[in-house]
Amino acid sequence: MTEQQLIAFFQDLHRHPELGYEETRTTQKVRQALEQAGIDLLPSGLRTGLIAVIRGKKPGKTIGLRADMDALPVQEETGLPYASEEKGKMHACGHDFHTTCMLGAALLLKERENELAGTVKIVFQPGEELSDGGGGKFLAASPALADVQEYYAGHTYPGFPAGTLGIKEGPVMAAPDTFTVRILGKGAHAGNPHLGIDPIPAAATLTLSLQTLITRNKDAFEPAVLSVTHLQAGTTWNVVPEEALLEGTLRTLREDLRLRLRQQLEAMAHSIAQAHGCQALVSFTVGPPPVINDAALCAAARETALRLGFRVDRQDNTMGGEDFSEYLAYAPGAFIRIGTGGGFPNHHPRFTADPAALPGAARFFAELALERAGSK
Repeated sequence: MTEQQLIAFFQDLHRHPELGYEETRTTQKVRQALEQAGIDLLPSGLRTGLIAVIRGKKPGKTIGLRADMDALPVQEETGLPYASEEKGKMHACGHDFHTTCMLGAALLLKERENELAGTVKIVFQPGEELSDGGGGKFLAASPALADVQEYYAGHTYPGFPAGTLGIKEGPVMAAPDTFTVRILGKGAHAGNPHLGIDPIPAAATLTLSLQTLITRNKDAFEPAVLSVTHLQAGTTWNVVPEEALLEGTLRTLREDLRLRLRQQLEAMAHSIAQAHGCQALVSFTVGPPPVINDAALCAAARETALRLGFRVDRQDNTMGGEDFSEYLAYAPGAFIRIGTGGGFPNHHPRFTADPAALPGAARFFAELALERAGSK
């Protein structure tokens, strides 16, 4: 596949985004390209997604490359000539880029399989954007990947131009947990609120008080974010509602802090609700763990990138979540930012990824896998 064909493949995926576990067309396109190149496939156990394998002629390590495939429920506003043709769906996080990048890496590795010592498995994963860990949690535990010794993944990064890679050891992505609080009161006429129990003051107090978990209950140098993103109560102007709803996200980089803040959030919800005569029902959807890059593997990736002529920067931490961390529970790895320019952040309706960054990124991951598979 030429560089122009690779870019055309990316643009085709961008035109036809598919949400988590709906990536049927994307899976078919990737499968077709892999099979045409004579690349073997392993059972994934999922309806969408693929695991490709390239076996070297000499013994060595088993290296895993991972790409996510799913889009977001976002209406595209980029004005690109290859903009999404699916209403309300968009590749606003660059997963079309990731898929094409790792497809390109697979094709390059197949061309050089006589040089390859060891094995490279390329995971095309569905459902990364799902709040419960998505496809990563399932595939990371797959018997087909049980022998992988190192994992690598890339992610579009608008903060860097094409030709720059962000490589940093340690925590680089947060654990994204979702919380829901239902505050139960007692409905009444708004002209006689004393005959009911109004859940709205409790919800308002809780919304403001939750921020003290971040500002007054942890070390200021320890990253954590708590955002209430959905607040709902009542249906009309003259009725005290039966209940109020809060939803939001809690994001941390350390497991002990993650657990403690969840416990404190639940305790605060119960105490504030009780103080207002209400009852609180609290639930959590626990997301994937934080992504923590291995220092030695980052050093190896940095060396490869510099040798290939990339500019290497130390990527910033982000409190976004990523289920690549599910793979890191089984083997060490590195999550690497790929400079794609564009100006607008991931998940924005005007997010773009510069296709010019694709061929270089594919070459980098192919070369990295080739080197690491043959390393001791």
